[in-house]
Amino acid sequence: MNNKSIYVELEIKGSMSELWEHTQNPLLHEQWDLRFTQIRYLPKSHSASIQKFLYETRIGFGIKISGTGESFQTNTASACYRKSSLTFASEQPISLIRRGGGYWKYEAHAHQITFSTLYSYQTRFGLAGSLLDRFVFRPLFGYATAWSFDRLRIWLEERIPPAVIAERAIVHYLSVMLLMLMWCYEGLVPKLLFPDAGELAVMQHIGWFDGIEKTVIGLLGAAEIGLGLLTVGFHRRRWIFTLQMFLLLALTLPIAIAEPELFKSPFHPLTLALPMVGLCCTAMVSRLHLPQASRCKRAYHKSAKESGMS
Repeated sequence: MNNKSIYVELEIKGSMSELWEHTQNPLLHEQWDLRFTQIRYLPKSHSASIQKFLYETRIGFGIKISGTGESFQTNTASACYRKSSLTFASEQPISLIRRGGGYWKYEAHAHQITFSTLYSYQTRFGLAGSLLDRFVFRPLFGYATAWSFDRLRIWLEERIPPAVIAERAIVHYLSVMLLMLMWCYEGLVPKLLFPDAGELAVMQHIGWFDGIEKTVIGLLGAAEIGLGLLTVGFHRRRWIFTLQMFLLLALTLPIAIAEPELFKSPFHPLTLALPMVGLCCTAMVSRLHLPQASRCKRAYHKSAKESGMS
């Protein structure tokens, strides 16, 4: 295998037995791992045999990727070290992954466990599949693994169920995206592209920047676009939302004083400022206990021998 392996490592506080159960029990595993929608163990002849399983992943638009796998557990009785190796494959023609393998490793240190995985796989579709995997699929797969590891950590350490974490993440990222779009739109369209449509008249009526109103409007527009982009970059920080709420009030108050008649119209500054303040509050609250892929140690290895592939 020429592709680099995916490696993810994370420190998790808790017991070895609990972490083992949440990663080896398919009903628990499928709850926190973004890579699998469903995992089903097949009956085996005796406890020491290799465990075969079926997996399924929904990728949207009603499309499912399914495959088979085998896992083998070692050191299951150790309190300090355990390891689980597996291979997986998909015969589905639309699956980019043809076959692969890897391991999960559990190493206990004091009151925390170093939980790590190393895996790789072969792809379909020749050169096109290799390029798609190298620049798109494999980075996303590695990110999904790290994000899932941190979701598992939050589940075990904070006792927040994965479904709740996922809902909170959706609310948070949706709020952040809406704030970014609204700031960028307000900066670009009414201020940079069409200031004569109303922004210039309001600025002239305020009378604070006599003769340089267009320049000030342009600077405000650029600042609002910059703030929208900063919202994405610092969405985990409380200060970015506190700053936005302060600026929304600071931008609305002069208009309320200079142009009170505007507030009689169906759409006025408050109809924009209040929803944005609400989105700031929502994003500020939902950022707590949000999974973070960067919390994990990640590395890529050229050799795939460790991942169980010969």
